[in-house]
Amino acid sequence: MALALTAVARAALINPAARRPALALSATAAARSALSLRYSTTSSTPSKMASNTPNHKLCMIPGPVEFHDDVLATMSTPATSHVDPHFIAQFGESIELLRDVMMCKRGQPFIVSGSGTLGWDMVAANLVEPAESALVVNTGLFGDRFGECLEVYGAKVTHVHAPSIGMAPSLDSIAAAIKAAPAPFKVITITHVDTSTGVLNNVPAIARLVHELSPSTLVIVDAVCSAGGEEIDMDGWGIDVVLTASQKALGTPPGLAILVASEKAMHVFRERKAPATSYFASWAKWTPIMQAYEARKPSYFATPAVQLVMALHTSLKQIVARPLAERFAQHVAISDHVKQTVTGWGLKLVPTSLDVAAHTLTAVYYPEGVAAAGLLGALSGKGVIIAGGLHPKIASTYFRIGHMGLSATHEDSLGYVKKTLAELEAALRENGFAPKQA
Repeated sequence: MALALTAVARAALINPAARRPALALSATAAARSALSLRYSTTSSTPSKMASNTPNHKLCMIPGPVEFHDDVLATMSTPATSHVDPHFIAQFGESIELLRDVMMCKRGQPFIVSGSGTLGWDMVAANLVEPAESALVVNTGLFGDRFGECLEVYGAKVTHVHAPSIGMAPSLDSIAAAIKAAPAPFKVITITHVDTSTGVLNNVPAIARLVHELSPSTLVIVDAVCSAGGEEIDMDGWGIDVVLTASQKALGTPPGLAILVASEKAMHVFRERKAPATSYFASWAKWTPIMQAYEARKPSYFATPAVQLVMALHTSLKQIVARPLAERFAQHVAISDHVKQTVTGWGLKLVPTSLDVAAHTLTAVYYPEGVAAAGLLGALSGKGVIIAGGLHPKIASTYFRIGHMGLSATHEDSLGYVKKTLAELEAALRENGFAPKQA
């Protein structure tokens, strides 16, 4: 398996007597005993699995992130039927927990096998009919791609671009685009955190503006790099769709597309004139499946990723075990620490202001004379992986550090950020740059 397992978890897989599906929370009491899990699903202090696993390099990219031992142990369980009563209970509770995490009391969650990109297809296929219009608030590569996806499904797309890379579009520019449209936009899409630039959009302010100027327009938030790390209040902000993925701040291995649709969005879907323009992404197919699992009943359209759903359940239980405000504050604190450290060294951030800088990652320009291959290679040699640039216009000029999930919530015990910054400083020196204030 590609995932790193504790020795006891590997032994449990080999020993038939210990091979029992993980049920209830991360496992039944019997399976937990067999797997010798060191912490419950709400454990506050995971073991240092990343540092204790041979040949594992600390993964500090903006997703996938490092995962909690209990999440990995859940992934290591034997084959389980997707209609097993215990799995149904876990799936059903995961749907309910997503409402808590997204602060949406009556929305319809979807948990479907796929990457976060599938969320774009779900929005385009179910909420926008051919020739209807969409407004994209664009802060980077993922705004470009969301717009491209909408166009594939026949939408007429208008972009409101930031004045330059590292900035966010102004409220005035968004208002001007709304007022200039010949008819109300069907949807407005907002990339909450664009992973390519590290820019954070002011979602509540944009949502308020849309509600004032174009109340029929659905507010769609791409939260792939924010959900679980940045505050999202669907009900309080009037958000109609939040789409995300499992592998970032929600702390689960890649493979699940996750989306929550408001009652308004579901009403718009039910009232559409043309059928949904996708088969696999159709809410006509998936809504009854989600409703059945939530009612603790078996159902089938396409086989779910059983172990991934169970792992998500484990992670969601951990997330809601304490106030969400504390979790978000931890992400802010770690983000501030990373940004203050690297700028103190004399490096420059891609976001032009801390007001538009995300709290789940930090995007930093290479100093003069330091190249991507040299710095990233040196860091890899020290056991730490960070990401290079992603925005096509500046990809070779900057790098990105992810600090979400465990690296934000358990830094005191794990020291992932401390190690990353220490090794980054050393790698910079090896590449000819002497950080200031180090």
